[in-house]
Amino acid sequence: METEVNEAVRKYTWEDYYNRDDEERFELIDGVIYMMATPAQAHQEVVGELYYQLMSYLRGKSCKAFVAPFGVRLNYDAGDNTILEPDIFVVCDKTKLDGKSCKGAPDLVVEVLSPSTSKKDRTIKFNKYMQAGVPELWTVDPADKTVTVHILKDGEYTTRGYDDTESVPVRVLEGCIINLPEVFADVNVV
Repeated sequence: METEVNEAVRKYTWEDYYNRDDEERFELIDGVIYMMATPAQAHQEVVGELYYQLMSYLRGKSCKAFVAPFGVRLNYDAGDNTILEPDIFVVCDKTKLDGKSCKGAPDLVVEVLSPSTSKKDRTIKFNKYMQAGVPELWTVDPADKTVTVHILKDGEYTTRGYDDTESVPVRVLEGCIINLPEVFADVNVV
């Protein structure tokens, strides 16, 4: 289960995130630690298939896809102490990659929802991505077998939903189509 560590006095920095001694996974949002639980099987199956389809499309192209755990510092140049670990993200500007993280907004972020992360993914992280200017954000719900695509326009997201019978165009990757029947095939949410 994902939990917020409530420490009234201590706020953490991105340096703390990178210099920790343990291997526990967490995200840092405005200096507050959010521990991350081990994902369920359905979550991993969906992430794996989405990543596979994106990687297949990107082979030989300049953009790169990444899968968690790999940190994204959305507003690194503003001293923001937020490091998120999207399930999948795509970066087309390789100058944003420093070997440890992505510095700045990725071109595409995919968050696969889990019962323990759904609220944070749909609110706190959603707003962080929008404020940072992430052009395309997907929220994927394995339980409902749906994908909600958010496209940034004039600083706000416009939204369209898709179900497990459809294919979804990736707007930031011209010609890339994700086949949702393959993404959700044999996914069994327990």
